[in-house]
Amino acid sequence: MSLALKYPPNYTINDYEKWEGDWELIEGIPYALASPSFESQRIVGKIFRFLDEELETKCPDCKVGIDTDYIIDEHTVVRPDVFVVCEDVKDKILKAPLVVFEVVSESSTQKDEKLKFELYEKEGVKFYILVFPKLKKAKVYTLNDGKYIKYGDFSEEYLEINVNKCSIKLDLKKIFN
Repeated sequence: MSLALKYPPNYTINDYEKWEGDWELIEGIPYALASPSFESQRIVGKIFRFLDEELETKCPDCKVGIDTDYIIDEHTVVRPDVFVVCEDVKDKILKAPLVVFEVVSESSTQKDEKLKFELYEKEGVKFYILVFPKLKKAKVYTLNDGKYIKYGDFSEEYLEINVNKCSIKLDLKKIFN
């Protein structure tokens, strides 16, 4: 076993707050965030815009946000691409969001599909939605008895999810076009 694997780093939020650039910290291990592509940013913007309009009319107690630190504990801080919460958020997210969207790129595939999948499942995020811009597809998982089950694959349909007793719809055809 290599020494690096035998003795992995164990950074804390205090270290994280001093770093320059964009990072996530998962169980004490730092992960650099790649600069998002123009297409990824457009998709993030569209998801935000459409969700914001839906929530404003159907579920005004809930809010959608982008790229905000979610502090899980002293050793874990992640930054969901898009999220929905139904509580006040001042500067950082301190409780599990109800919905998390991650826009998957080639450099983030393993982290989004495996590491964050397990992390959000453990933290109780009700819906975890992986968005694949190149495939024009979204994989949707919902929490059931503490485990994610696949809700479905969506591409040009309406994605309907229930958030805090509100049914919200997202037209994926508009997101991907």
